[in-house]
Amino acid sequence: MSTEVLNLAINYIEQNDDGAVICRNRDDLLTITDRITNFIEHLHFSYSSKAGKEFCSFTAEKNTAFSSHLTSYIAKEEDFLTFANTSSQLLSDELKKYNFAESGYLLLCQYQYLATDYLLILMLNIKDHFSVTNELEISKSRHLDLTSLQLAARVDLTEMATNNESNRYISFVKGRAGRKVADFFLDFLGCEEGINAKQQSGEMLQAVEDFINVEQLDPEEKSAVRKNVYDYCNERAQLGQDALVEEISSSMEVDSESSFAEFQQSQGYDLEESFPVDKRTVNTLVKFAGQGGGVSLSFDKKLFGDRIFYDIGSDSLMIKGIPPNLKDQIERHMKGGDS
Repeated sequence: MSTEVLNLAINYIEQNDDGAVICRNRDDLLTITDRITNFIEHLHFSYSSKAGKEFCSFTAEKNTAFSSHLTSYIAKEEDFLTFANTSSQLLSDELKKYNFAESGYLLLCQYQYLATDYLLILMLNIKDHFSVTNELEISKSRHLDLTSLQLAARVDLTEMATNNESNRYISFVKGRAGRKVADFFLDFLGCEEGINAKQQSGEMLQAVEDFINVEQLDPEEKSAVRKNVYDYCNERAQLGQDALVEEISSSMEVDSESSFAEFQQSQGYDLEESFPVDKRTVNTLVKFAGQGGGVSLSFDKKLFGDRIFYDIGSDSLMIKGIPPNLKDQIERHMKGGDS
């Protein structure tokens, strides 16, 4: 197994009807079993593949309580249980400030995955599930909602120890639109924003498009390059690892006197040698997608000009060969006489 769980604490944070935030802590750490290890490995991959993360690092100017206690734990000046319980109280205090109506289990876990040491901090919400018993009765039970990680952060402890000047060893989920989850986690962690994954991914995409145009590739070659770059970046995102410009260049498989890595450097793109991938941005390499005015549409770029055509004058799309299930719905709707 690639995951080794070192320490795991789970506490409960609840906001009652009066608005008071209550933190209930365990008296000890959880015993590490194979079930626990599988659970943490599942969370590792769920978090790594989560879109919309931001990246940051601790700074001397913002030496807050959380970073101080983490430093004390790393220096073995306090144990993990003390660190976890103190962190839970700090998080509870921040919840009070922002008036977030959040209740759930706060998990703090130190684990290793492929020789990298991580600290995972996330709030797990509770979800009701229904099932049918052997007696054919309806039964309701409560489960952890592992599909929606909204309050979550991860510290790459290995990167923090070996490259303290890095601006990306902390990541956190940006959260739902309209909620200041980004500010909330920045205040809780006591850090400042570092590298911008969306900006870097967008810069990379622009450089890729410029490169394949300069190389005068034909449409099929362009489509193949975009697909190769997308596959590489998507794999790195799934693993929670940075994309490397040299590896992006190698993935293109373009027969050229100048590589993509050399091209982007000579043209002065604002692109770091390695950067975290923003999945939503990278998806635009291979797909067109958009929604508005009651219409939601997504299709592969390779279909554009083949089965899908755009008329600028009339601002309309023509689609040849629509999906069979959509065609069936439209035909049944028309036969019913609905307008």
